[in-house]
Amino acid sequence: MTTDVIVVGAGPTGLMLACELALAGVATRIVERRDRAQPDSRALTLHPRSIELLDLRGIAPRFLALGRPVPGWHFAGLNTRLDFSALDSRHPYTLFLAQARTEALLEERARELGVDILRGHTVAGVRQDATGVEVDVRGPGGEATMTAAYVVGCDGARSTVRTAAGIEFPGTDETVTGILGDFATVDTDDPALRRAQAHGVLVAPLEDGVTRLVLIDPARMRVPSREPVTLEEFRASLTGLCGSDCGIGGPRWMSRFGNATRLAARYRSGRVLLAGDAAHVHFPAGGQGLNAGLQDAVNLGWKLAAAVQGWAPPGLLDTYDAERRPVGRAVTENTEIQTLLAELPLVEPYAGPARALRALLDELLAVRDVNRLLAGRVSALHTAYPAPAGPDTGPDIDALAGRRMPDIALTADGSPATRVYELLHDGRFVLLDLMPSDAEPATVPAAWAERVHAVAVTSQGGHPELAGVTEVLIRPDGHIAWAGRSTDPQQRRSRRIRALAAWAGVDRPRTSA
Repeated sequence: MTTDVIVVGAGPTGLMLACELALAGVATRIVERRDRAQPDSRALTLHPRSIELLDLRGIAPRFLALGRPVPGWHFAGLNTRLDFSALDSRHPYTLFLAQARTEALLEERARELGVDILRGHTVAGVRQDATGVEVDVRGPGGEATMTAAYVVGCDGARSTVRTAAGIEFPGTDETVTGILGDFATVDTDDPALRRAQAHGVLVAPLEDGVTRLVLIDPARMRVPSREPVTLEEFRASLTGLCGSDCGIGGPRWMSRFGNATRLAARYRSGRVLLAGDAAHVHFPAGGQGLNAGLQDAVNLGWKLAAAVQGWAPPGLLDTYDAERRPVGRAVTENTEIQTLLAELPLVEPYAGPARALRALLDELLAVRDVNRLLAGRVSALHTAYPAPAGPDTGPDIDALAGRRMPDIALTADGSPATRVYELLHDGRFVLLDLMPSDAEPATVPAAWAERVHAVAVTSQGGHPELAGVTEVLIRPDGHIAWAGRSTDPQQRRSRRIRALAAWAGVDRPRTSA
């Protein structure tokens, strides 16, 4: 059984990556050990940048129709909320949407694009050489070996793919655990529930009248995450925190989670790559894990497709590690901070100073610029990748390279008004020509015409970051590859061609790595 790419794991990260690859015309197979979709939802939120990425592909309405927008979010459960509504985005909110729903929608999209999804198949081994990868699997029909050009491990914290590739997973073991439970009945009128929230209990209404409670019990926070949670324990923990069990009953799902924090030593080893929880794990503070995985997938998808199809410029696939691993490090660091801010108020002799620190941070978050800075990091809207070094660095490249492209409104080529993100639905590069209509148009030579959509913008809503910019080359993941400011026709042509060669590549045989 041969395909272009094997994705191991059918969680949100694996499904999103498969969608990206299939959209680019890459034959993709997902191998998943579970024989059916996971019914329980550890994650509940999509953050602004993740929604933007869905918007880039034209599928955001499917998610918005089922989710509930919330304008703010939290950092370490502090009273002062992060104000996502102040961020520069068409989606300045957290979307409450159960992970099971997110996975179902992504699987629907993957099947529309022709992705082959094999459930009930366990990966037993991975081997690679200079020409490809072999994956041994065990399934209902017995054992088989699949071959592909690349394999991507999206198979979680205990990743078989990562282990087989010999990629180290350094970090720290869990020292704190919390519990969560989804309950059919909760006495929402009980004043104790409000007291519980004051003691850090997260209360989140889900579908069908189910309520999720998440807490850290100082008397039980050293219990290993492998120990099952019981209804009696949950009731006892609530009673200890607020004097009442809040009338919980009818548990649909209960789980214990810990703060083990690890980051893969590298995201690529030859033809084996990692994404999502296989690359980074941490305490589920702020709901960043699922979102970071989706963003890994969109960063990797077009680059891996370029490698499979033979047009990747030298080093392009390595930029996945260079760009996403620092993001993984930043997420693990901020979740460690949030864990300490939640844990230390429960531990003597640190409780008093820790509560004072939380009060100080609440005051700081009330400062608009501080709130905006942290909201931009947690939402991932401020994620910017390092600009590549080279002959074009300097004022003509400036700070825009690597940054997220704003979704400005524009009119192009006499077409009806549209948005930048609508131009990226097919996963190609977009070259925006922002020069006046009487200037020489920014044409794309034939060598890149299939991969780059050139658009002459006749009017645009404007954005302060784009002041003085004459051309923008936008990557398929919505980040800026290159921004030009020259108005000289010859300079524009030469710099444009260098940018296209550096990012959109050249034609090479499909078998090239």
